Amino acid sequence: MKALVLAAGTGSRLRPVTHTGAKQLVPVANRPVLFYALEALAAARITEVGVVIGPRADDIKESVGDGSDFGLDVTYICQEEPLGLAHAVLVSQEFLGDDDFLMYLGDNFVGEGVAHFADEFRRQRPAAQILLTPVADPTSFGVAELDAEGRVVSLEEKPRTPRSDLAVMGVYLFTSAIHDGIREIKPSARGELEITHAIQWLIEEGRDVRSTVSTGYWRDTGNVADMLDVNRHVLDSLVTDHTAVGEVDEDSVLTGEVRVAPGARVVRSRIVGPVVIGSGSVVVGSRIGPHTSIAEDCEITGSDIESSIVLLGSTVRDVPAITASLIGRHTSVRSARAGGNHHLVLGDHTRITLAS
Repeated sequence: MKALVLAAGTGSRLRPVTHTGAKQLVPVANRPVLFYALEALAAARITEVGVVIGPRADDIKESVGDGSDFGLDVTYICQEEPLGLAHAVLVSQEFLGDDDFLMYLGDNFVGEGVAHFADEFRRQRPAAQILLTPVADPTSFGVAELDAEGRVVSLEEKPRTPRSDLAVMGVYLFTSAIHDGIREIKPSARGELEITHAIQWLIEEGRDVRSTVSTGYWRDTGNVADMLDVNRHVLDSLVTDHTAVGEVDEDSVLTGEVRVAPGARVVRSRIVGPVVIGSGSVVVGSRIGPHTSIAEDCEITGSDIESSIVLLGSTVRDVPAITASLIGRHTSVRSARAGGNHHLVLGDHTRITLAS
């Protein structure tokens, strides 16, 4: 079995952060979202992985390399335009051949991993198998209708009147039969080749399409709120050994699960976990946390930050209350005088002074 990881999306809902970086590389708990997907594939005993790349190809290649750090053998596949999930499979035909494959959307986070899902497919080997989860508002997703045995009887993309509350998660398993379906479908009203249409073709042709319903944690990290929620989820599972930390002076207090990377310094500060602080970062006279990730080479001085993500090389000075924020790389935030809470979404290389 092979895997296909889709990482060509532009991340329009995460702008301005994604104006200068790939959305799949935005970190949660100081690790890119894409890395969690690659680790999940390795845990599922899948080693041949095709990564579909687009406008941010160089960034992803530099971060992932040949895949050996994950125990994978990675092949890069170029999708010139974002013309749909089925189109991504179409341009990957040479890599996939006639092999079974797992398709994973690279900006999705599946808390329970995909090993059990892959094993179930290996045992039963239907033409297609999709991972589903109940959601409060199915109109924003592909929605599946099941029969009594859990087989999929219909799929509809973003329906106005959903037939169930079961949304299609960003994980799919296919035999080579899916290529027949993709060759038969036409672009949708939004000009894309929809994978749901190809799966629906399989259903109408009488092919065996099955499902697994998950009640575990799952998020599509396509927007800031979900990115912060995944950061919170990962940090909540953090287990640390406070003896293996960077430099923490005697005037600082660490409570809860706190990871201070080697080369980081904490001075006269209170860190309330779960929190991660990357190497080379300096925190002085500040309160950090809970549920905050500070990336490498940041400087936080005289500030209070919680439930936020601060990316590489950024500076925050004298800001009394930052919460639920995503601060891009090499960004500077400072306050002219004390004020209320600040909720910020800042792209890379931003300079901002808060006047209140």
